[in-house]
Amino acid sequence: MDFHLSEEQLELKEMAREFAEKRLYPRAMEFDEEEAIPAELIQECGELGYFGFLTPEEYGGLGLGCSAFMGALEEICAGCAAFGIMLSVHNSLCCEIINVFGSDELKQKYLPAMASGEKIGAYCVTEPDAGTDVASLSTRAEDKGDHYLLNGTKTFVTNAGLAGVLIVFAKTDPEAGRDGISCFVVDSDSEGITLGQQEKKCGIKASDLREISLVDVKVPKENLCGKIGEGFRMALTILSSGRIGVSFQAVGIARAAFEEALKYSQERKQFGQEICNFQAIQFKLADMATQIDAARLLGYRAAQLKDAGEPCHRQASMAKLFASNMAQMVCNEAVQIHGGYGYIKEYAVERYFRDARVTELYEGTSEAQRMVISRDLLKE
Repeated sequence: MDFHLSEEQLELKEMAREFAEKRLYPRAMEFDEEEAIPAELIQECGELGYFGFLTPEEYGGLGLGCSAFMGALEEICAGCAAFGIMLSVHNSLCCEIINVFGSDELKQKYLPAMASGEKIGAYCVTEPDAGTDVASLSTRAEDKGDHYLLNGTKTFVTNAGLAGVLIVFAKTDPEAGRDGISCFVVDSDSEGITLGQQEKKCGIKASDLREISLVDVKVPKENLCGKIGEGFRMALTILSSGRIGVSFQAVGIARAAFEEALKYSQERKQFGQEICNFQAIQFKLADMATQIDAARLLGYRAAQLKDAGEPCHRQASMAKLFASNMAQMVCNEAVQIHGGYGYIKEYAVERYFRDARVTELYEGTSEAQRMVISRDLLKE
C-alpha cells in the first residue's frame, strides 16, 4: 500500500496544522480549564469546511475520503484533542451513518446543515447498563403509525450540549435481541429530550459529554435511518470509522507530547549539558518516534481500505488498539523527560497525559478491540 498522501491531502493537512497551531494550541489550556470550546472557533471551523469533510459535495460537503480527513484530524488533535473528538464524532459517525444508510430524503434534510457546521451531530448508543454490549440497550422505539415514540436514557454522549442532530439507537423489537435494534435521526430540540450536566472528566475536559434522557419523543417515520432491525449491523459498520478517528486522535496527542519532550530535552540542562545528550533520554525519544510512526501507518492502512470500499473492521481495531496504547506510553515518557515539571499544569505534557487515557476507552475499549481482532482471525 502507498501511505504517501496526495498533494491535495497534504495541502488539507497543512491547512489543519495552521489552524491548530494558531487557533487551538495557544488556547488549549484555557479550554481545558473552562471545560468548553468557544462558539466562534466552532463557527470558524465550519467556514473552513471541516464539518463536511466526508460529506458528498452534492450535500454541501468537501466530498473527501477517510485518509484525507485523518491527516487533518491528527493536526487538529495535536492542537486540542477535545476539539478533535468533536469533529471526529460528527464526521466519522454522525454524517457517515446518514450518508451510508440514510434515504435520499434524509440526506437532503440533514447533511447540508451538518456539513456547514450549523448542526453538529451526537452519536447516542451507550446507556447506563449497555456499553460494549450494545445488544443489551433498553431504549425503546414504539411504532405509533405515522411516527415512532422513543423512550430511554443515553450516557457518555459526545457533543450532547452542542448537537442539533442526534443519532439514536433503540429497540423496535425487544424480543429479537440485536436483530431488533434500529437507528433514528432525531432533532435535538424535540419535545421530551432533556440534557444532563456536563460530565467532569479526567482529560479532554473541553469535550461536551453528557447524559441524554428521551421521554415520549416523537420521531417522524421518515427519520428512520436504514431499515428496521438493522441498527446493530449499522452501528458496528460505522464504528470502524470512529475507531480510525480515535487512532488518529491518539497519534495527534502523542505527536504533540513527543514534540514538547524533544524541545524540552534540548533546553533543559543537568550536569553541565542538555539532557538530550544522555543516552537514557535519547533511547526514550527514539522509542517514542518509532511508536508514533507505526501507529500512524496502521491508521492509514485502515483508512485506505475504507476509502477503497474494502472490509476494514479488523484493521480499524488494530489501529485503535495500538495507537491508544502507544499514546499512553509516549505521553508517560514525555512527562518523565520533563521530570517534576511534567506534573505541573503549566506544561502541556500534563494535559496530553490526561487526554491520552480516554483513547483506550471510547469507541470500544482495548479489550473490545482484542475481541474483534481475535474473532476475525479465528474465522480464517
